[in-house]
Amino acid sequence: MPEAYYRPIAQTDPCRPADALPLAGGWTWFDRAERITRGGGSELIAAGDIPAGIRDVLTAPRGPVAGLSWDAPRLMGILNVTPDSFSDGGQFNEPQAALAQGRAIADHGADMIDIGGESTRPGSRAVPAEEEIARTAPVIAAIRQGIETPISIDTRKAAVARAALNAGADLVNDVSGFSYDAALAPWCAEAHVPVCVMHAQGDPQTMQDNPVYDHVTLDVFDYLSARIEALVDLGISRAQIIVDPGIGFGKTQAHNLTLLSQLSIFHGLGCPVLLGASRKKFIGTIGRAARPAARMPGSVAVALAGIAQGMQIIRAHDVAETRSAMALWKAAVTGQ
Repeated sequence: MPEAYYRPIAQTDPCRPADALPLAGGWTWFDRAERITRGGGSELIAAGDIPAGIRDVLTAPRGPVAGLSWDAPRLMGILNVTPDSFSDGGQFNEPQAALAQGRAIADHGADMIDIGGESTRPGSRAVPAEEEIARTAPVIAAIRQGIETPISIDTRKAAVARAALNAGADLVNDVSGFSYDAALAPWCAEAHVPVCVMHAQGDPQTMQDNPVYDHVTLDVFDYLSARIEALVDLGISRAQIIVDPGIGFGKTQAHNLTLLSQLSIFHGLGCPVLLGASRKKFIGTIGRAARPAARMPGSVAVALAGIAQGMQIIRAHDVAETRSAMALWKAAVTGQ
């Protein structure tokens, strides 16, 4: 474990100090950081006082992944071809409905379409690989006809990923952090497939029973750091890895809010960071929206808070509304 962790205090103000540093080469900057230790220490320091190696990681631009550059925040639209996902289960599990929704996601300005055939809501059970393939591969192949938007396959299984990539997918997004199926990460390395590695405590069936952390932000940081190293050791290029702190996966509302307030620390991993909080339970609780479909305003608010901390990818159900909000956020911040 590191002796100390450094959370850059992300800023977007156009009046930028001369000594400010770019955060991950993107649209935010920082001239201060919080130095955090596991013993409970926290102090505000100047950016110039961050150790040089860590400062270099925090400032370096991230290279393209699956054809996406990171000079602006990108939007990943969610397409669940499942009968039981927590928010929209059953709406798009028929092939024609899934194809129409995939086209709508692309038309509404998504930079990537994330297609999943297995619900990972709290309490859900694993779906056989053959069934997951039958749900996802035909839809990916159909969407790929005439639509160039990159596609990610949201799966924990190597067989599903292989079928998805053969159908036209571009990236593997694994909510288990490549720990569920031992064959998945080596296959991604062999196939030179970009990946997204997410943190989750426990599996979907049990993850919300009683999640406990010593320090949720630092524990998630260390987990993702270790998973990155494991993937690199298998032959996956660090430049082709996206990280996701896993909001809502084995975390209480307090854990989620702590992570959201400290998201910029994850730039210290040196990879693009994905924020996937759309329609999660805590948004409904705080925003007084019991139905997942009514959580769009709260989801957009969380997305914009993440963008203000330099999150490179926002994963969202409500693509048109989130794209509109992102455009207005940029105009308000830049004055253009």
